[in-house]
Order: sequence, then structure tokens, then C-alpha cells
Amino acid sequence: MRFAKHSAVSRNVARLLLPVIGLAGLLWPSALAVAQDVPPTVAAGAAQEVVIPNFWDPRRRVERPPPGTIQVIRFITTDDFPPFNFLGPNGQLTGFNIDLARAICAELAVSCTIQAREWDDLPARLQDRTADAAIAGIAITAANRETMDFSDVYMRTPARFVVRKADADMATTREGLRGKTLAVVGRTAHEAYLAAMFPEVTRKIYPDADSARLAVKNGEADATFGDGQQLSFWLQSEAADDCCAFAGGPYLESRFFGQGYAVALAKSPNSDLKHALNAAMQSLYEKGVFAEL
Repeated sequence: MRFAKHSAVSRNVARLLLPVIGLAGLLWPSALAVAQDVPPTVAAGAAQEVVIPNFWDPRRRVERPPPGTIQVIRFITTDDFPPFNFLGPNGQLTGFNIDLARAICAELAVSCTIQAREWDDLPARLQDRTADAAIAGIAITAANRETMDFSDVYMRTPARFVVRKADADMATTREGLRGKTLAVVGRTAHEAYLAAMFPEVTRKIYPDADSARLAVKNGEADATFGDGQQLSFWLQSEAADDCCAFAGGPYLESRFFGQGYAVALAKSPNSDLKHALNAAMQSLYEKGVFAEL
């Protein structure tokens, strides 16, 4: 099982958006930030105060392999998952994952190649050693860990509530949602989370995300709960027609929503590349490069 990355929203709508827009669902106003062990970084110059999540513990120091140990990193990705990895107007690979890969290579002072492959072909290219690392959102699961290794997590995919703008002050708590109707896609992690954490709130089940979002827009439901990334695309789309907005902060429970995005590597007893990636990403965060990206 991997992240469901090829949704109709991300394939069709997202290509028309500025790459940064899609990350809106992964960031949150600082007043609503999920508690962390270490302070977050606030992006400078933002139109509103936005917190950059910190997934690196400053008390943990990852030692880099000696200079020269890693001489080149051959990254692979896909070209159809904006804003993370996609083809820009000039036909070149671009997106958050692409910029992060290049920043990692610059931080390590090593040569770097980034090539696009079909999604289903990524694990095979790691296993046959024709690529060193896949930066494309491969899910960190027990099954994938049997054939791949993973770097530290550099971004999570939170669940979010969306409401009509007229109800933007709705409290997304058990008390605030009492008596409300929540639209959610059936047989998903989001439905399971609501059942476990908000059992007293009425859930209205829909067959797909488009139907659940439309229910909020049309007033059939008071809110919808779903994937923050897909919802961020929808909020900017013509289909939403500026009807709605996020309410409350992100929900990052890994037991329901996965552990997040990491760089996938081939299984190997030699962990030099993994250590190098982890050290580089922590350094990029501390230097503010991650926030700039």
C-alpha cells in the first residue's frame, strides 16, 4: 500500500495552480499548531503567520559519513504529482520534492541526478540498483520495509476539517461539532478516525471525496473531514467556487494517516546514504532552507 497520490484533483486541478498552493494543507496557523517537542519555524514574509513543521529533534545529532563516501545520488521520482513533483511549463521536473533533492545534494556537496519514472516502477529501480533513492511519497509500511529502507520523515499528510466560510469560526472539538453533520468518505482512515475520536458526532457517508466536499458546499453537511493535501487543491479550484475554508488545525495521527513523506532507499547493510540524507535534511531545516522551500 502506498499513498493514494493520483486523485482526480491532484492530477487535473493541481497542474493549473502555483506549486506552493498545494502545500497549504500541510501547514497551519501557528495558534493551531500541533504540540511538538521542539519549536517550529515561522516562514518569513508570509501573508499570514505560517508554521513550518519541524520533524527533526535538535537533541539528536546525525553524523555525516566521511567526505567522499557518497559521491553521487541518483534520485528517481514521478512527473505527475504536483506540487511535489511534476513537469513545469518548460518541460523540466520541478516541485517541492525536486527542490528538496537538489538542496540535499548541495548540502552534501555531491553530484545529483533526478529522473522521472512510472510510479509502479520506482521500487524495482531501487531493488536493481539503477537508482539510489526515490523521493515520491512511497508509503512507510511494514510491507514496503521488507524491500526498502526509509530516511527520516520530512513532511506529513494531515487530515483537515473544511467548512463553509460563513462557519469558519466553528470549533472542531467534540463540543463544537455536537449536533453537526460531518461528510466523510466511507471505508477510509478518515471515517475510522471520526468514529474513534468523535463517536457522538453524526457522520454522513459518501462514496468519494468529490461528493463529500460538494455536500459541504451545498449545505447538506456542516463540515467534511479528509486529506489535507487534496482539500487544499479543492479549496483553490473552480469546483469549490470560494465556498469554503479550513477549520481547526491538522490531525497527524500516524496510526490512521500514515507516517508521512520520506526518501525511499534500497535495502542495504550500508547505511551511509541514509545517514547522509538524514544529516543533510536536519541541517537544511536548521539553516532555514526547508522553510524557504
